[in-house]
Amino acid sequence: MSDLFELAMPWWEFVLRAAAVYMVLLVLIRLSGKRTMGQFTPFDMMLIVLLGSAVQNSLLGEDTSLLGGLLLAATLIVINWCVAFVTSRSLRAERLVEGVPTVLARDGQLFRSVLKREMVSEDDFNEALRQNGEMTLTDVRIALLETNGTISVVKRDSDNGQATSEVTEECVSDAASQAGADGSSADTGSAGTASAETGSADNQSRGER
Repeated sequence: MSDLFELAMPWWEFVLRAAAVYMVLLVLIRLSGKRTMGQFTPFDMMLIVLLGSAVQNSLLGEDTSLLGGLLLAATLIVINWCVAFVTSRSLRAERLVEGVPTVLARDGQLFRSVLKREMVSEDDFNEALRQNGEMTLTDVRIALLETNGTISVVKRDSDNGQATSEVTEECVSDAASQAGADGSSADTGSAGTASAETGSADNQSRGER
């Protein structure tokens, strides 16, 4: 019974092992590409099982105690929470850990070199189009490979060929800039109106005199 709570190595070594394995796997997953996380095939299931078996000894070593397993689980959960906390508050950290969306197609033009680089087949891309309502390539305003590996497609508006919505950060920046410009124009217009009213009042006073 005492073996359940008797650690085979110091507690800090469990924490160090868990942190090292977590960081190495995080780097390997990032290097494998975004699409690896988006598609879940039988080969991916096999890879997950093999990864779990491969890192088991790296995590536990010779320890078989219950306390050691609980300590590892708690450490991994805390590390994952810390990573999520940092990435939710830092754009630079989010881009480093999760990456940024990649443009696969724009205005009906498919970037095949990007598909190859991101390991996305044309069949996967066409499947994403079908999932968005039997679209064709000419209907695409912009198609993005998201950081979670899924492909999101923005369709052109049927009336004027413009997108019904925009999903890139550049458009958000443009909208903010436009809002600032509109505000400045409104201020200028208000100042001009006030000046015109003042001039009219002056002319009226002179006429009375």
